Amino acid sequence: MIPYADPRSGLKRLRDGFALDWGVLGIGEPVARALRQEVKGLRVFPGLAGPACSVPSTQQGLWCFLRGQNRGILFDLTERIRSLLGEAFVLDDAMDTFFYADGRDLSGYEDGTENPCDGAAHDAAVVRAEDGLMGSSFVAVQRWEHDLERFRSYSSDQRDAIMGRRAETNVEIEDAPASAHVKRSAQESYVPPAFMVRRSMPWQTAHQQGLEFIAYVESLDRFERVLRRMIGADDGIVDGLFTFSRPVTGGYYWCPPISGTRLNFSSLGI
Repeated sequence: MIPYADPRSGLKRLRDGFALDWGVLGIGEPVARALRQEVKGLRVFPGLAGPACSVPSTQQGLWCFLRGQNRGILFDLTERIRSLLGEAFVLDDAMDTFFYADGRDLSGYEDGTENPCDGAAHDAAVVRAEDGLMGSSFVAVQRWEHDLERFRSYSSDQRDAIMGRRAETNVEIEDAPASAHVKRSAQESYVPPAFMVRRSMPWQTAHQQGLEFIAYVESLDRFERVLRRMIGADDGIVDGLFTFSRPVTGGYYWCPPISGTRLNFSSLGI
């Protein structure tokens, strides 16, 4: 978003023109601030640091997760959204993602194994109270960059220990080290539990590759508690993921509820 520009007219056009089958739209705290509005629970993604690791904040004003069968469709959707938003917004970053090996990460391990289902997923991801927020969600978005050459240099047992699962069977390793990803991110181990509806999608450019991670939550506190444990903020034990991967972006967004067939921006005063 451009400083001092009024985003209101562009957001009105986006509200009226954004088709629900295009994907998911998220509003960042900078947009709410520009409108002099407060969305309860929305905040800027925190930059964090732990022992030999860090998590950057690259908070933006808007986030779109667009879906399409080919890049041509995604290009057209992107251009339509840019046209609706007008001059108050500038596209700062975009990344094409893809489906890999039956839904596995580029590391070769299955992802999203512990996602809640059905009603539990709704409870984890959808806001159930507060006027104007009912039916909305919050989303945490990160881009992780992998060093696959380093990861492949480890033995299969070392790789399994980093993840806490067997690559071949996806079975969790009971005696995995405390740094194993499954132990650092075990959602049921928090009080209260920190269940999230998570999705990660591989990406690749000419020289980098990794995953685009998103987590839908009814409160951003759920994600942040897990993230703080991953960087060792609680006990100094850093998630094994950081031995071969690192986050390079981070943002929090509010996904507005739906009224009829369009987005409901009433909490933004629109």
